[in-house]
Order: sequence, then structure tokens, then C-alpha cells
Amino acid sequence: MKIGTPKEVFEGEARVAMTPDSARMLQKLGYDCAIETGAGVAAGFTDEAYANAGVEIFNTAAGLWKEADVVAKVRPPTDTEIKRLSDGKLLISFFWPAQNGELMEAAAKKGASVIAMDMVPRISRAQKMDALSSMANIAGYRAVIEAGNNFGRFFTGQITAAGKVPPAKVLVVGAGVAGLAAIGTSTSLGAITYAFDVRPEVAEQVESMGAEFVFLDFEEAAKDGAESGGYASVSSPEFTAAQLKKFREIAPDIDIVITTALIPNREAPELWTKDMVESMKPGSVIIDLAAEKGGNCKLTVMDQKIVTDNGVTIIGYTDFPSRMATQASTLYATNIRHMMTDLTPGKDGVVNHNMEDDVIRGATITHAKEVTFPPPPPKVKAIAAQKPKEKVKEKTPAEKRAEEVAAFKAQTKSQVTLLAVGGALVLFAGLFAPASFMQHLIVFVLSVFIGFQVIWGVAHSLHTPLMAVTNAISSIIILGALMQIGSGSGLVILLAALSVFMAGINIFGGFLVTRRMLAMFQKS
Repeated sequence: MKIGTPKEVFEGEARVAMTPDSARMLQKLGYDCAIETGAGVAAGFTDEAYANAGVEIFNTAAGLWKEADVVAKVRPPTDTEIKRLSDGKLLISFFWPAQNGELMEAAAKKGASVIAMDMVPRISRAQKMDALSSMANIAGYRAVIEAGNNFGRFFTGQITAAGKVPPAKVLVVGAGVAGLAAIGTSTSLGAITYAFDVRPEVAEQVESMGAEFVFLDFEEAAKDGAESGGYASVSSPEFTAAQLKKFREIAPDIDIVITTALIPNREAPELWTKDMVESMKPGSVIIDLAAEKGGNCKLTVMDQKIVTDNGVTIIGYTDFPSRMATQASTLYATNIRHMMTDLTPGKDGVVNHNMEDDVIRGATITHAKEVTFPPPPPKVKAIAAQKPKEKVKEKTPAEKRAEEVAAFKAQTKSQVTLLAVGGALVLFAGLFAPASFMQHLIVFVLSVFIGFQVIWGVAHSLHTPLMAVTNAISSIIILGALMQIGSGSGLVILLAALSVFMAGINIFGGFLVTRRMLAMFQKS
């Protein structure tokens, strides 16, 4: 069978669904590969590179659509491209079936099978085919670069002879794939980064990347992302009100806002209102990655950059992945290649459209002249349900001081009690024991007490090679045991022998541990 990739006809689209490297991998699955001339030029892939990879070059799109058994492309097909489908052909592309019902019906009538890359279920096994995540990752990265291009200062703070430059403060609204990519890029550039998401389970991910999660003082628990396929779900009016109130509080201090909040098959929720924009400093930047669905900021104009009266730049571009066409094409072509690997279990160049497979069934929207959208829910949840961590209320300085005083009093009380009990026992023993025994007993008790206090107070992280050597040297007590081993008493000889044995373990063990710990820091 032959896999063909036509040139994208959508205006401004620079991506391509097949690269020379992905073509080589597809050929290993037994397929012949074809591409329309010039299809990869905008992404940096020449016809010569494809020819060197063994890809057949077609001069016209019509000829490619006629010869190809499988057509892989980026954008949803146009009416003309749908007419070029025929019975038995397979189309793989982004499709957005909920918005393109008529195109889906037309494809089904043609008898063609259609796999929508935007419908790949979000389960662990399908991550390698998750084109939405691949493109969102690029969009999040590019959003920060675009913000930096329109921001008048450094991201990182600097102190130079010419003056002090404060670090930029970046707020990322929505911590999905695009949001996490934006957070990673922002923190790596040195900005103070804040992030917010309605899903409580992402707070740890945000904090692990060096950003600060913006919490709400709100009693209602947000819906777990595991119940919505890993996506955000619709919030209650009360939660939305608390969220907007929090954003209004922090808006005047934020330099760059990147909004990524989208709910599948819905208009983008309004999260950054007009009054928030008006409260921002001149020179601030808003990047709205939800512009295609109406925008998280209602001042956003799709595919345009505007500047408000108070000097805030709002960018509503919808082609961020296409602005990094080489990288986007490489990732998307890899997603397609992994999909074809699942469709070709025999590696014999023949598509086996197994509708019992969760991934293939979930992504298939038409098959055998029937519309198969929407798919049944996957048998495995996208992510494991997680219980949100309870937010620990920060204590006031007075409360911290009161706790320290109480802890000091409790420790002092326990130590005084221990000393009083020990003193009473020593005094009681002194009433009956001889003076020579009492001298040794007092030394022994003090040694035990001091040793316990010193060793018990050492943190585990301080048991370093130095501590191990100290243990070895402190075993000089072995000398005392050796002096007593010649005693005439059998009990004393036994105790002295045990002392020598245990002290020997301390000596040799101390040096052995030291040697092994030092070896951990050697390259060899």
C-alpha cells in the first residue's frame, strides 16, 4: 500500500505530515511513500531530501490522492479533498469531528475510513500518537518566545553597573501540556513564574518545575481531571467568581499573562477580563492560546496583535505550531508513524483497521461507510484519580513564636525531669554502694547521657565520612577493655571480650563506610 502526503492548502499552514526520516520508518513497515512536490518546503524539507529517502514525488495533488491508499495530512480536508476520497482509502489528519459534521458524513458516504488525530484517547499507550499534546507543547514554548519578543525587558533579573533590572513576572493560566511547556520555558529564562489551574492534581507538577501555584481560598473541591480525560472541566459559578477575584488581585503585578484554558467542544472561558487588562502596567503582554475558540481574554482578536489604550499588547495568533514548522512537522510526522505502526501489526505494508483496539477505535470517526463518532469511553482512565493535598495555612509570626516557646518549655521540662529522676536514683544507690563504685557509676551515667544527647541530635544527612571516622577514633575505649581482659573474674573477662568485639566493629566499620562514601564522589 502507498502512503501519500499532499501539500497543505490552508493559507499560512507550513507544517507537513511526512518528513524524510518518518518516510524511512514507514518504508520499514512495508509501505511505499509519496508526497506532492513542494509539500515540505515551508517546513525546511526539500523535494531532493524526500527523493533521497526513497519517496515518490507527485507533481499534482489530484494525482497523489488518486494513487495513495493512505493519505496523511495536517489540517482537516476541504470539500475538494473529501471528493477525492474513495471506497477503501484511509485519511489521517486533524479533523475536529464535533465541528465538521458535514465533512464527516461526506467521508462516510464515500466509504473512506478517517482517523482524526485530535481524537486519539489520552491513555498511557497512546501518548506516542498524541498529536494534540505534541502541538500544544510547541505552542506553549513558542508563546513564551513570542511574549519575550514583545516585552520590553529581560525575563531574568540583573544587577549591572548601568542599573538594576527586575525579573519579569509571568502568569500561566491553565497547566495542561501547553501551560507546562510555557512554565518550563519561562522559568528557564529566569522569570518569576506563577501558574493556575482548576485541576488540583497539577499543583505538584507546577511546583516541581520551579513555578509557584496560585491557590484559591475556596471550600468547594474542583473536579478531578481523571474524570474528564485529563482535561479541565466546567467550574461552578462560585468557583469562577473566586478565580476572577484572585486574578484581579494579582493582575497589577504581572508583566506577562499566557492563557491556555480550553474545554473540549466549548467556547473558551473568559478568565482575563477587560478591567484586569486595564489594571496591568504599560508594556505588559498577554498571549491568548485560546484565541481560536473565542479567547480567554475577550479583547483578543484572532490572528492579530493589538495594543490597548493603556499600552498592553494582546496577541491572538492561532498558528504557533506552524511558526515552528520544522519542529512541529517532525513531531507530528512521528505521531503519524506511530499510528501506522499500530495499524500495521504484521509490518507487511497492509493496514489492519482493528476496531477492537482502544486507540484505533477512539480515533476513528468513519469506517465501513458508517460514522463512528463519538467513540465509546476508553476502558482505562486517562490519569489516575488523585486526592488534592490540603493546603497548609501559613502561620503568623506570633503563632510561630508561641510554638517555639511551647516547644522549648516542653523540652526543658523533660530534661529537668530526666535529671531529677537520674539524680534520685544515683543518690539512692549512694546510700548503699561503696564510694569506689559510685565514682565509676557517676562517670558511666554522665558518659551515657552526654553520648545520647550528642548522637541523638545529629541529623541523618550529617552522617558523613567525617562522622564515620569520628566513630572509628572514638573507639579508643577498646584500650580500657584490653586492660580489663586480664582480670581474674570470668564475668569481667567476658564483658571485656564483648567490648573489644563491638569496638572493633566500630573501628573497621567506620573506615569501611568512609571508604565507600568517598568512592561515590569519584568518577572512576
